[in-house]
Amino acid sequence: MNGTLQDWLTSQIGSLHQQNLYKPLLVLESASDARITVNGKSNVINLASNNYLGLANHPKLKQAAIEAVERYGAGAGAVRTIIGNMSLHAELEKRIAEFKHVEASLVFQSGFTANAGVIPTITDGDDAIITDELNHASIIDGVRLSKAARKIYKHNDLNALEEALKETQNAKKRLIITDGVFSMDGDIAPLPGIIALAEQYNAAVMVDDAHGSGVLGGGRGTAYHFGVHQKIDIQLGTLSKAVGVMGGYIAGSSRLIDWLTQRARPFLFSTAHPPAVVAAVIAALDLMEHDPSFTERLWENTRYWKENLQRLGYDTGISETPITPVMVGDEGQALALQRALLEEGVLALAIVFPTVARGKARIRTMPSAMHSRKDLDDALEAFEKVGKRLGIL
Repeated sequence: MNGTLQDWLTSQIGSLHQQNLYKPLLVLESASDARITVNGKSNVINLASNNYLGLANHPKLKQAAIEAVERYGAGAGAVRTIIGNMSLHAELEKRIAEFKHVEASLVFQSGFTANAGVIPTITDGDDAIITDELNHASIIDGVRLSKAARKIYKHNDLNALEEALKETQNAKKRLIITDGVFSMDGDIAPLPGIIALAEQYNAAVMVDDAHGSGVLGGGRGTAYHFGVHQKIDIQLGTLSKAVGVMGGYIAGSSRLIDWLTQRARPFLFSTAHPPAVVAAVIAALDLMEHDPSFTERLWENTRYWKENLQRLGYDTGISETPITPVMVGDEGQALALQRALLEEGVLALAIVFPTVARGKARIRTMPSAMHSRKDLDDALEAFEKVGKRLGIL
């Protein structure tokens, strides 16, 4: 084993420890539910999951997955462009397109690979990409894979976006990319204003709606929330958060999807989703379409959680969605708060640099449809007790 490499790794990991940026992996030993067993500790209130609607452990999804394994097997056996394209995959993409009210959709292995697939596939060196400064890491990496020029505009600032559009008018094509819901602050992109500028300056719009799907617009996402879904060129969604399973997708015109099936590298060179995953996602879509109580309960719990955190004296930032940051600032104090909460039976994770800027550390809390009022009250009691002990409150 190369000594120089090992020395470098030791130095880098040591540096993370010194800066309070090192985060060991937790081990979940139960289903992803309102209360979980984690790192050997049972009955822990789970405020760290993206399982917004509680579908990851829903009986209908589990039964659909079991039946799919019995009928289709454990794996697809190939990439979809060879012989891994099962009837289940076609059914899922048809269902997603209907759910999103668009012509077509294409499923990828994750939201991350969907961004890595679509952005460099529809832009080239003559084009320009204009992207919000707080966009998700997968958007950033997707943009880096493209040969297009790039402009980063100030977060949710329409004036800055217009300036970037003016500066890129010589580009052949221009693509504005924004998250629908921003994953660290929980605020929402001003899509009507973005679309108005895009129409004025002849630019296309892409929305990454990973944290809007299942949450806003009756579950159909941020674009539907604003009533502008027919004016968005590309919608990205995830199947691993509110949907509760795994994967990502691109939704848009049939022409867009046709091009991606021919040229998007993550799609072309990745084995297709296992049948159990696809069947479980279809079951989740059934529930989301026909039972609004999941989303209603999510928002009822969200309002209660935010109001009571603020009542205790916590700063929840600019959140407009279930993503509820508890702003701390100092990285060491955020990690101390995470540890103390876990001791009290609450799992809520510290978010530190490089996920957020230095000095902007926070605990990100995620109330969901699966939480009971007692779950939230017990968690609030822990936040009050620990916050006072650490001098945050």
